[in-house]
Amino acid sequence: MTKPLVPFSRRALMAGLGGALAMPAIRPAFGQAAPIKVGVLHSLSGTMAISETALRDTVLMMVEWINGRGGLLGRRVEAAVVDPASNWPLFAEKARELLQVAKVDVTFGCWTSVSRKSVLPVFEELNGLLFYPVQYEGEEQSRSIFYTGAAPNQQAIPAVEYLMGKDGGEAKRIALLGTDYVYPRTTNRILRGYLNSKGITDADIMEEYTPFGHSDWQGIVSRVKTFAAQGKKTAIVSTINGDANVPFYRELGNQGIKAEDIPCVAFSVGEEELAGIDARPLVGHLAAWNYFMSVQAPANTEFKNTWQAYIKNPRRVTNDPMEATLVGFKMWAQAVAQANSTAVDAVREAMYGQKVDAPCGYSLEMHRNHHLAKPVMIGEIQADGQFSIVSRTPTTIVAENWSPFIPENANRRRG
Repeated sequence: MTKPLVPFSRRALMAGLGGALAMPAIRPAFGQAAPIKVGVLHSLSGTMAISETALRDTVLMMVEWINGRGGLLGRRVEAAVVDPASNWPLFAEKARELLQVAKVDVTFGCWTSVSRKSVLPVFEELNGLLFYPVQYEGEEQSRSIFYTGAAPNQQAIPAVEYLMGKDGGEAKRIALLGTDYVYPRTTNRILRGYLNSKGITDADIMEEYTPFGHSDWQGIVSRVKTFAAQGKKTAIVSTINGDANVPFYRELGNQGIKAEDIPCVAFSVGEEELAGIDARPLVGHLAAWNYFMSVQAPANTEFKNTWQAYIKNPRRVTNDPMEATLVGFKMWAQAVAQANSTAVDAVREAMYGQKVDAPCGYSLEMHRNHHLAKPVMIGEIQADGQFSIVSRTPTTIVAENWSPFIPENANRRRG
């Protein structure tokens, strides 16, 4: 269940769903109609809780927001929250529980690709609808999932392009470090193909994987230093996920790896993960996302203000997957209103072409490949755990969920 509605002292800035997030102070009265149910499928314990708990909180914030605006179709919205506990088979069990027992109308959830792949057949079998808010490896398109995070061409490839360019230090050797599951392995397969196409041979690519929750980084970081000491500018590309990032970044600092010598760009480290780390030794290292908390945009100011009013903890930050959750929720709400129904088939059709003026400062649109067109941003870590944006695309980039650097995709229809 959601938290009780909290009185919101600021005046609502706009009336429509596409407007600001601010909630009116007067709470609406709901009739006797059954509530609309929203499933929340995020790990609240285990190795991924460091990242996923904030996404649970974001969905609950949006449920409170929509109810403060009169609900949907005149009905109250309620959240059903489960904890799959970073246990990938348990995700499928909990997804089935949400769909068959709680009878949710939509679900927001998953972080890792292995959890998403665990639940995908359940959502397809039961004709459920999942909004997945995290960057991933692509190579997938399901009628049951809307992907509001980045595909590789909206994060991984632009990040490596930046590292190889003048502003990124013109890296000639790349160390690919990842957690051992499908997202890092597939993303790095795509990146290897891309790097090869740019003249970087396999001899100049280091690739290593570690289990979830890995804590002993001394040997791997030492090998990276050896790899970098062979006369070519070297950079690290990190697809490390979850709480393993804390000891990894600590070890970078312990071994004196500075951004000007061996820059590290991360795809799964944002403001939330840095909140538990002394960021001072990491200043100048990079992350690639589609949103940073430091974005200067009216929609982001409203997002941050509403988050703080809801969470009531000035230490709690916003980050990219939270923004992707918000965007997905608002698009879903708009689609429900347009379809005048919560029926999955009707909402799915109404989702195509939905637009939201997002906190990233861009208008985002959902395409028929179930992916958003998104901007790409590169941010440098600052001592306070925030990011200074050093590069961003002038427009949004259409997702390539089937990468041209995977040979089997040669005959696939993209876009």
